[in-house]
Amino acid sequence: MARAGSSAGFDRHITIFSPEGRLYQVEYAFKAVKASTITSVGVKGRDSVCVVTQKKVPDKLMDASSVTHLFRITENIGCVMTGMIADARRAVAKAREIALKFQFDNAIEIPVRYLANRMADFAQFYTQHAYMRPLGVEIIFCGMDDLEGPQLYKVDPSGFFIGWSATASGTKETEAINFLEKRMKSESRPQTTDETIQTAIATLQTVLSIDFKASDIEVAVVSAANRHFTVLSERDVENHLTAISERD
Repeated sequence: MARAGSSAGFDRHITIFSPEGRLYQVEYAFKAVKASTITSVGVKGRDSVCVVTQKKVPDKLMDASSVTHLFRITENIGCVMTGMIADARRAVAKAREIALKFQFDNAIEIPVRYLANRMADFAQFYTQHAYMRPLGVEIIFCGMDDLEGPQLYKVDPSGFFIGWSATASGTKETEAINFLEKRMKSESRPQTTDETIQTAIATLQTVLSIDFKASDIEVAVVSAANRHFTVLSERDVENHLTAISERD
């Protein structure tokens, strides 16, 4: 019996285009990211870049310290993964492999843009073969470049990547990007590391309409003063939340 709907028959294999030129399995991968119930935000300042994501522990018996969406790729490059955490760990392993091989071959750390490019190739490869499926995860990379300063790149399940001044992914991606566009239009680019961090946190708080506790979010930053990918402690996060509430 034929399946009803415009996608009937065309969503069974990743390699089959619909008559409208769509790959439904890739679109379903984007929906998997949206269905993760997690929203992540990345903001690039003048001399720093910050990523913020929600931290949700599914069960009270779980060790909260083992639940994370922030991953260090190299000493100075990190990322936030939004979507299916099993797919995220596979992508992290591949990114670390690429970064390590680049450093071994060239004796310098891999540039953020090149890493994003290679991971986009990796994601796009998963859309070409019937025995594979796209990864249900979006990656936001952050790091510092010697020549170009703060770097922020996003890679999606289709294999598309591009640099951003500020971006978001996950359940409230559209709302967060709209908020960031308005904020960046009305205000100048964040000048200090603290401003960059607080812009990212405030964006997430606004679009989710939640007053966060420090344990509700994960925050990581890379700056010119400290080029290492650094995940902030709950005490540091609490200080930024207090600063945001006093400013507002």
